[in-house]
Amino acid sequence: MTSAPRIELIGVEGLPLVAPGDNVADLIVAGLERAGLRLRADDIVVVAQKIISKAENRFVDLATIDPSDGARTIAAAVDKDPRLVEVILGESTRIVRQARNLLITEHHLGFVMANAGIDHSNVGPADEGERVLLLPRDPDQSAEALRSRLSRHYDCALGVIINDSFGRAWRRGTVGVALGAAGIPALLDLRGRPDLFGRDLRVSIVGLADELAAAASLVMGQAAEAMPVVLMRGGAWTQQPLPAGALIRPAPEDLFR
Repeated sequence: MTSAPRIELIGVEGLPLVAPGDNVADLIVAGLERAGLRLRADDIVVVAQKIISKAENRFVDLATIDPSDGARTIAAAVDKDPRLVEVILGESTRIVRQARNLLITEHHLGFVMANAGIDHSNVGPADEGERVLLLPRDPDQSAEALRSRLSRHYDCALGVIINDSFGRAWRRGTVGVALGAAGIPALLDLRGRPDLFGRDLRVSIVGLADELAAAASLVMGQAAEAMPVVLMRGGAWTQQPLPAGALIRPAPEDLFR
């Protein structure tokens, strides 16, 4: 991505609550049209994970879950609903840390996050039962499907990022990160390029998709803002597209595993 003196972040307002089976691309197009906006080449559409998961019907009703003895034991230790713990374990490859009110796991997609990314907040009205929402099955594939539909509609090359909020091990507060990406280089390897003084960079690898996701989160918000789609405009890139899966650090490179 080239340096840009100005990048715009435009929240797409008025999108309806998403339901299973909805075509998210159509909802985004309608929202852009209401705002008098039209996507153009190199625009990036950043979409909240929740609306992708809802459209893909990634709901689980806790009333249908019969927790195992192992889930009950862990639930007692962390003071969580054993049915929720059972669902978390089903989405995870291992427990990383646990404490009262806290269960950090490694999701089977490679993300290390609280509760395997399973969410209660902004899932639906309280009268819809005890539903929770899982991550998309394949966020990169979901991003590519959305990018393809939007690119065909607007007849131009676009980028798509599926955004979620993560906590950090060494810093307080959540930030936006890219669960899925398409049409952009999620990772920029700058090693071998010269710095300002001509020295070759040796370790500089930029998590571009995460940086863009964090920027979009400033507009999306974290609570009742109802702004799940953000148009990002003003950047440009020359590198080949690379999915967000490339951001996951391989186990041999993980010094904390």
